[in-house]
Amino acid sequence: MTKLSAEAYAIVEGRHGDPFHYLGPHDEAGRTVVRAFLPNAVTVEAIAEHGKAGPLSRIHENGLFAGDLPIGAGRYQLRARFGDQTVELEDPYRFPPVLSDYDLYLLGEGTQRRLYDKLGAHPLQLDGVAGVAFVVWAPNARRVSVVGDFNGWDARRHPMRRRGPGYWELFVPHVTGGDQYKFDIIGPKGEHLPQKSDPLAFATEMRPKTASVVFDEASIPRPRPAPDGINARSAPISIYEVHLGSWRRNGSNEWLSYRELAEQLPAYARDLGFTHVEFLPVSEHPFDGSWGYQPTGLYAPTSRFGSPADFAALVDACHAHGLGVLLDWVPGHFPDDPHGLAQFDGTALYEHANPLQGRHLDWGTLIYNYGRTEIANFLVSNALFWLERFGVDGLRVDAVASMLYLDYSRPSGAWIPNKFGGRENLEAIAFLRRFNIELFGHFPQATTAAEESTAWPQVSQPVDSGGLGFGYKWNMGWMHDTLRYIGKDPIHRRYHHGDILFGLHYAFSENFILPLSHDEVVHGKRSILGRMPGDDWQRFANLRAYYSFMFGHPGKKLLFMGCEFGQEREWNHDISLDWHLLDQARHAGIQALIRDLNRLYREQGPLHELDCEPSGFEWLITEDASSNVFAFLRKGRDARSRCVVVVNFSPNVYYSYRVRVPLAGKWREVFNSDSQHYGGSNVGNVGEVATLPGPEPALNLTIPPLAAIFLVPEG
Repeated sequence: MTKLSAEAYAIVEGRHGDPFHYLGPHDEAGRTVVRAFLPNAVTVEAIAEHGKAGPLSRIHENGLFAGDLPIGAGRYQLRARFGDQTVELEDPYRFPPVLSDYDLYLLGEGTQRRLYDKLGAHPLQLDGVAGVAFVVWAPNARRVSVVGDFNGWDARRHPMRRRGPGYWELFVPHVTGGDQYKFDIIGPKGEHLPQKSDPLAFATEMRPKTASVVFDEASIPRPRPAPDGINARSAPISIYEVHLGSWRRNGSNEWLSYRELAEQLPAYARDLGFTHVEFLPVSEHPFDGSWGYQPTGLYAPTSRFGSPADFAALVDACHAHGLGVLLDWVPGHFPDDPHGLAQFDGTALYEHANPLQGRHLDWGTLIYNYGRTEIANFLVSNALFWLERFGVDGLRVDAVASMLYLDYSRPSGAWIPNKFGGRENLEAIAFLRRFNIELFGHFPQATTAAEESTAWPQVSQPVDSGGLGFGYKWNMGWMHDTLRYIGKDPIHRRYHHGDILFGLHYAFSENFILPLSHDEVVHGKRSILGRMPGDDWQRFANLRAYYSFMFGHPGKKLLFMGCEFGQEREWNHDISLDWHLLDQARHAGIQALIRDLNRLYREQGPLHELDCEPSGFEWLITEDASSNVFAFLRKGRDARSRCVVVVNFSPNVYYSYRVRVPLAGKWREVFNSDSQHYGGSNVGNVGEVATLPGPEPALNLTIPPLAAIFLVPEG
């Protein structure tokens, strides 16, 4: 064998950073020389379009071959013999680049909003040959190879071409959907990194395996659209929050698939009157116990329940039942699993290098570098991806407070101030604003919601008026205050009267969602029913009164699965909800209550039309702490569109209880949580009550124990 160049040894040893400079066809001294690296091949020939073969000589024992193309060859193939088997192959190093110069310009500028069309693994035809184009961003890598089923996971076989500001690409012929792959990376110091999953993989292996899977995301059937106006501030929005892995399981405690969920979940949620379902994160994640909140594959619906097409079928089924679909989305942090984004190219690429900025102390996870152009573009493109490819109707953004504050859950001295010396994360603020601008700009019928637990101003106000631009904000203060109140024995509630009143001081400062979410039924907090004091009758009556108060209160509604029938135990993500409880009348009564509250909420304009406007609410009774009674008026757009809500958080029945109302005449009792139908004692106002004579209209009401009643003017 002839003496080899350093380039040849770099190819054989799998460390060449520019394989197209050596492999494939090259004009040399008037000849076209082809070089190919095919480990374990015995012989290799180059086959011209006209069929003439030119032998390639073995120039290294590990499988490096070189030789002249036949004259006038044009396009060519390789014919290689491996033992007794002879195969014809396309040479990946004869194909043109995948990314255009304009693509590279947009990628470098951070304005390629459809990043998923350019990066990742895309089945396509190039120069008339079917295969897959692989593209990944690793600007500090010395060498990147794609490895997978198609090359025996041999990093020497398919080193990639570096383009522009650190994008590596390679078209690999004959790779097909379902093939597994990863990226094999040599870092900036020559270190060999753990093989990495594709940050833009559209499908993945089932955990604990971690390979990415080739999937043609452009082929995903588009779900039908949700009903128009479903996310509007004036619309009734009642959200059923679901963890797909534990909503319902089969008899062997195995998950239902996306397709099985599509047959059961939308029909159930719609029967109970919910307007939306919200899925805890469905992006791929390695650890079941994270519930999806530590994702490693933001562009891949988790393989636990099926394929991306199967997930699209679930979204379509929800839309077919008139439900909007919201996804929990996690741009606030990511885990440091070695196959994921951490130290992706041997440097802090997706995360901040300084752990005072780049690591969450509470969760042991990493924080995205929102100020880096490519990272902001990666996240914004991901948000758009779920709406464009899967037709989802909105994103609930997790842990926004952790993004907004540089000192979030950090002791003094363990954080880095911003350039003005403050604690606000200016880069995260800019990212969140861009996220909302882009999402609403491309999908004006969609919405976003922030889980933001502080008093940060204008979370759900437009960006052009200084807000963060979210559609809605979770009202965490309302949740904490009211759960604290309802958990007290009724005899002590008079001393905590303000817990109910306080939320109305700020109820219209944001577009609020009232959440009773998964976080409130885990980690020793007990179930919502488990927080209720008293004997069994009182516990269930308390729960009915609390839910009724929630549905009367201004703000959109959210209930975590199981709350709708009074789950007794805390939520356990490893098993199904306790559906057998519905065999008991008191649990079936809670479910019936939720069904009727949702119906009432949808049908009564005063309960939703001005949910986010102060003109839609008026206190009627605030100072009767000794009786634990509250009353308020909900107003709709029409002058007679009114609903009076009276809530009694004591176990006493009150007779001839006077409540002023805005209109004289008869008022119908359209809902009573003490109805026997729900398991109550059936105390009430026999369907209607007329106002008392006098200058100011008022009602003498019978108020049932631990209950709420809703009244509307007749006619």
